[in-house]
Amino acid sequence: MKIIVTGAKGQLGTDVVLKLQEKGYTVYGYGRQDLDITNEDQLKNIFQSIMPDVVIHTAAHTKVDLAESEPDQAYLINSIGTRNVAVAAEKVGAKLVYISTDYVFDGSAKEPLHEFQSTNPIGIYGKSKLAGEHFVHDFHSKFFIVRTSWVYGKHGNNFVNTMLQLGKEMKEISVVADQVGCPTYTVDLADRIIDLIQTERYGVYHISNAGSCSWYEFAVEIFEKAKLDAKVIPCTTKDFPRPAPRPAYSVLQHMSLKLNGFNEMPDWRKSLNIFLNRLDNAK
Repeated sequence: MKIIVTGAKGQLGTDVVLKLQEKGYTVYGYGRQDLDITNEDQLKNIFQSIMPDVVIHTAAHTKVDLAESEPDQAYLINSIGTRNVAVAAEKVGAKLVYISTDYVFDGSAKEPLHEFQSTNPIGIYGKSKLAGEHFVHDFHSKFFIVRTSWVYGKHGNNFVNTMLQLGKEMKEISVVADQVGCPTYTVDLADRIIDLIQTERYGVYHISNAGSCSWYEFAVEIFEKAKLDAKVIPCTTKDFPRPAPRPAYSVLQHMSLKLNGFNEMPDWRKSLNIFLNRLDNAK
């Protein structure tokens, strides 16, 4: 099986490529320097020369706050770029995995959100990613839309790596306690994506680690597991204003994984512990 990965130098893309290689797949990983998803001709030429069986589309404009001041750029990459990938993948008959986000929801829910509930993004990032989902629906026939959340891993900037750094430099750190969601370890996400592509169980999937927490609870767990002495102080979203609105509650329920017979996701605390141990062992 030949697989193209877009955004291959990014946080998730790097682990997807490594996991695929580990399992013996022929992988073509393209970073933004190698492949511009907003360039239709370049995409078509690369896809037609490789003729992949699967395209895993992780490339995205992920700077949530910047998207508010650069909406054209966010829509160009997340929406138009995704349309281009969907069209090019359909032309060569490849299955398509599109990585989407919990930000397609508005945060007003009180219970975990499943794949069949209505979306209502409140910021440009979420709106541009949802438009990408619509293009995948419209222009591709064999797709997996994977919504995930609070992603962290070894490769790239993320909340866990930031907290580990701040925990060494500061005695007290204020962290938002009124936003609740699901942390997701890139390696666990990559594993489940690889499970998906071996099937024809197409559709929308929510894939995050099991369980939920606030950012504050996440930070407390990071410091405890990493044995850092910094004190975490809970604050509110209003105390920490940002340009882009965030959903207050975006806990993902994994109904599609369950209904389609896939393995459950590991608990977020267990995965965080594995990640931190791997970091320690890599030193």
